[in-house]
Amino acid sequence: MDLSTPDPSTTELKDPFLTALGERTRALRARRGLTRKGLAKAADVSERHLANVEVGVGNASVQFLRQLAQALNCSLAELVGDETASSPEWLMIRELLRGRSEAELLQARGALAALFGAPASQAARRQRIALIGLRGAGKSTLGRALADAWRVPFVELNRSIEALAGCTLPEIHSLYGPAAYRRYEKRAMEETIQRYPRAVIATPGGIVSDPATFNLLLAHCYTVWVRAAPEEHMDRVLAQGDTRPMAGNDGNLEAMNDLRRILESRAAFYSKADAVFDTSKMSPEAALAGLREQLRDVAAAN
Repeated sequence: MDLSTPDPSTTELKDPFLTALGERTRALRARRGLTRKGLAKAADVSERHLANVEVGVGNASVQFLRQLAQALNCSLAELVGDETASSPEWLMIRELLRGRSEAELLQARGALAALFGAPASQAARRQRIALIGLRGAGKSTLGRALADAWRVPFVELNRSIEALAGCTLPEIHSLYGPAAYRRYEKRAMEETIQRYPRAVIATPGGIVSDPATFNLLLAHCYTVWVRAAPEEHMDRVLAQGDTRPMAGNDGNLEAMNDLRRILESRAAFYSKADAVFDTSKMSPEAALAGLREQLRDVAAAN
């Protein structure tokens, strides 16, 4: 039997808690951009047991869940679904927010950010353009060209992360793990904000996975979600010689399915951007012209 597939003998043992646990595990894994094989390796757990947990038929131990939470860079409480029950105040705040619309939650987050986060002014935010989205959307190519056209610094945050860590991104993950990578990512974002009052910034695709870093980005940068059709994401990445989408997958179809799951799990976060720009079926020249046109009012404000 393929170890990556659930044990069919247990498919009738589901209960609501295990089903919900499996759904949260899949969502967190997709948001972090990890394949099932990759998560099993990072957490040092059985891929087969992980597969059973994800479909709601695996009765996981506390130690197993702890290892998953560490690999997913989340709290154990978040993984089991009760992150807002740690104090009476948390519970009261949760009740105030329960059932609110997305617009109301956005208003609440803005009020909390103003109270605790000391966000930049709107004028200061528009001085920094941050491009977010999956690999292959064209963030680096567009960002560099846009920075040249506007004569401002271009920052590729991945390179800043490597400079801080003193090693490559794969080495950070293999030597120190995903939690260390997220710490370097947040530090790189903080230093970029402090160093560059004006810049165009290309961010890693998974920056939305860490709420603290993403809040920092939204508070201090005018953000643009650069997106494309999933097939174009894949084609562009592979054309650049990046074989990571194939790592841990049996073929193009599985890699494409993983990419779609990642995009689906992150779309709600990417949509928090100030603007959206679709590069599907566009040449680099056409994409640059289209983005400059879309950002014309932002550029004029600078």
